Amino acid sequence: MPTITLSGVVKNYVSGHAAVKDLDLTIPDGSFTCLLGPSGCGKTTTLRMIAGLEQPTLGEITVGDRVLDSVEKGVYVPPEKRDMGLVFQNYALWPHLTVRGNTEFGLRMRKVPAERRKARAMEALEKVQVAECADRYPSQLSGGQQQRVALARMLAVDPDVLLLDEPLSNLDARLRLEMRTELKRIHDETGATVVFVTHDQMEAMTMATHIAVMCDGELQQVAPPMEMYERPANRFVAEFVGSPPMNMVPGEQAGLASSLQRFAEKRGDFGAVGCFGVRPEVLRLAAPGGAVPDSAWSEDAIVETVLPTGPSWTVELRAHDTRMFAITHEDPGAGPGDALRCWARPEALHLFGADGARVAAWDEAVAPVREAAK
Repeated sequence: MPTITLSGVVKNYVSGHAAVKDLDLTIPDGSFTCLLGPSGCGKTTTLRMIAGLEQPTLGEITVGDRVLDSVEKGVYVPPEKRDMGLVFQNYALWPHLTVRGNTEFGLRMRKVPAERRKARAMEALEKVQVAECADRYPSQLSGGQQQRVALARMLAVDPDVLLLDEPLSNLDARLRLEMRTELKRIHDETGATVVFVTHDQMEAMTMATHIAVMCDGELQQVAPPMEMYERPANRFVAEFVGSPPMNMVPGEQAGLASSLQRFAEKRGDFGAVGCFGVRPEVLRLAAPGGAVPDSAWSEDAIVETVLPTGPSWTVELRAHDTRMFAITHEDPGAGPGDALRCWARPEALHLFGADGARVAAWDEAVAPVREAAK
């Protein structure tokens, strides 16, 4: 399957609501691309337009050199001719058909001969490890098994593109973990292009080769998971990707370390810094008056809550009027109301402008300053 490209795609509804605004997105061949964002951001609408269930108001959707949707050119390819498989959030299994019957359904619609249809259905069921349930009905299956059957039905028709609309949201935590592993394995085995819609950033981080973050119908950033985590394009992405979210400290309250201030002033953009962010896992804790590196940013804080998770502790802090979180793998030895000093090294800080756009991260431009200081 060639690359899927959305160019200047807009989707407006009759009510006047703009679900998707001027979207330019490239989904590489063979990638596992997650459309990530909060409810109402336009991710499901985008998926449905790729599938052909919705038509864009403006713009063009192509697969390689083949135009699937173009308002300007008057082109629209119906869903059944796009060679794409779609799994819905609610599974959409036929209650009167057995697992085998549900899996064969798409093949039956394509008039595949009975013997070949049966063989392909069983192959797909074996691939998702529910072949032993072939003669059962959906009502006799657990939620995780029903999800696997929905995947098998899609895989049986051997589509070039797999479109998944929040398929794990109805599962419990254990089944979600199992299905993440299963989906990743299926992608590795088939080499198909996967477009996966989710609001769960953990799903996106653990499964995707590329993540496209959306907000209010607009694309915020497209990048591999770790690149997005380490270099978010703006404040929205920084706070949305990560759990707990990145701590944000207002520029006027930051008490920036002198070395960081010199760096920002040298670049001439210190005044453009509206806030800076630091991930909870790199925020360090020290006793009041404890040793803190000279170059570090630090701030006095009061402990509000300590949440043990087993291998680590999540500590909620209040520094002036700013709520912050720190993750530590050592017992913090403090409880609600206790005073601590939180700090972070300059290279761990992310700078954002008043408009929320990324200004810089220390490690992106500080090298010349470091060299000059030697």
